Amino acid sequence: MTAPSYGIKNLDHLGLVAGMCQELQLAEAIDAVIPKTNTHHVSHGQALVAMILNGLGFHSRTLHMFPGFFADKPTERLIGPSILPEHLNDDTLGRCLDALYETNVSILYQVLAERVVEKLGLKADSVHLDITSFHVDGEYARASDDETGCLRLVRGYSRDHRPELNQVVLELMCENQAGIPVYMQALSGNTNDQKAFAEVARLHLKSLKAAQQSRYLVGDAALYNADILRDLQRQEQLFVTRVPMTLNIAKQHVRELDATKLEELGDGYHGCWLDSDYGGVSQRWLLLRSEQAARREQATVEKHLKKDSTQELKQFRKLCTRRFACEQDAWQALDELRLSLRLLRLEQMTCHACPVYSGRGRPGADEQPQRYEYQLSGLAVTCLDNVADARARTGVFILATNDLNGLSMQALLDTYKSQQRVERGFRFLKSPEFLTSAVFLKKPERIEALLMVMTCSLMIYAALEHRIRTVSAHSKAFCFH
Repeated sequence: MTAPSYGIKNLDHLGLVAGMCQELQLAEAIDAVIPKTNTHHVSHGQALVAMILNGLGFHSRTLHMFPGFFADKPTERLIGPSILPEHLNDDTLGRCLDALYETNVSILYQVLAERVVEKLGLKADSVHLDITSFHVDGEYARASDDETGCLRLVRGYSRDHRPELNQVVLELMCENQAGIPVYMQALSGNTNDQKAFAEVARLHLKSLKAAQQSRYLVGDAALYNADILRDLQRQEQLFVTRVPMTLNIAKQHVRELDATKLEELGDGYHGCWLDSDYGGVSQRWLLLRSEQAARREQATVEKHLKKDSTQELKQFRKLCTRRFACEQDAWQALDELRLSLRLLRLEQMTCHACPVYSGRGRPGADEQPQRYEYQLSGLAVTCLDNVADARARTGVFILATNDLNGLSMQALLDTYKSQQRVERGFRFLKSPEFLTSAVFLKKPERIEALLMVMTCSLMIYAALEHRIRTVSAHSKAFCFH
């Protein structure tokens, strides 16, 4: 009788990942849309699960190194019967990426996300919109007038502080309960945030709202645009967003801030309501001051105060060395300078006449000046009240909503702070141990599909985290009773 052979396989935490993929029937959903042919040993759904396992294995591998990653893993249990590591080669995975791209990754992902949210029983109160970029390696030359619809890998505003590299942009929308991404869109590297958000509001928000049944759309300051706000209002979509401090009206409210009118909200926050109709949309602004943010910003504010006061002092000294043709011009220049000063106050200003002679050198005792020029002199002192106001405005920001009655100050703040879920998802995707520590594939189409795989990985991770927290909370409650 032949002795049985034994081997050791490492399951680690991938058993949880594979179990969640099986519970959500991720492979079956993909295979229903993109069925495999007779020549495929691994279906497209199984290949997607393999890439998710690799992404959540926290050992970054390029596609051609997948067999090495799975060499000591029980692939038949994790992915499917008769699936061996050598079957998960770069040809199989590349073919899966091509098939995903041809199916339209955004629409396909939205269908998957709706299934996941339904199976987990999540009822989102808000969805959170944000955008980030990933730099890519390699050359992906494409004509600027390319009309194939494929994203272009070009330089743009780099959130990775690598402006010299080409990049691709990923736009995500996450629900607020578990942080599950419910929408994803791959965009060209030079995409403008406001234009991307406007397109979502115009083309996709209606279907997302119907599927997720959430009340609020939450975004950062890039969402606060007059055209976008009007689109949201026409669709009867409630929003919560941060007001960009570049708006003159926002600057004015912060400048005129009266700390005595702020109500304490707890946890270091104080706020007051303001009315606004920016963009022709009736809304409420919540002006907030955070003590924690003020402490973080203090060093930066002191640096700016020193820089601005030095610059204003240089302007004053330059004015005092300047000569004018008449006294009126000198006083007019002084008035213009005073209007531009924020930190300095000018005192004891005088204007005196300076004689100008025709020849060089010291004029003779009886020589008369050819004309007179006028020069200013005086003192520049620091305006302590303005400095104190600048310090008091640190940590101040404004939130806006078109829900005129339904949100208290604390509820509005809490709704906006849930934006951290999508930002945390981006930090997860950018982790050096994740699938995309460096993105390099041969075709932009495959990179677009890879962004969907990354988002699916985040979806499974968030679903697992939600399930574990729910079970843990239930167990604690049961033990307590």
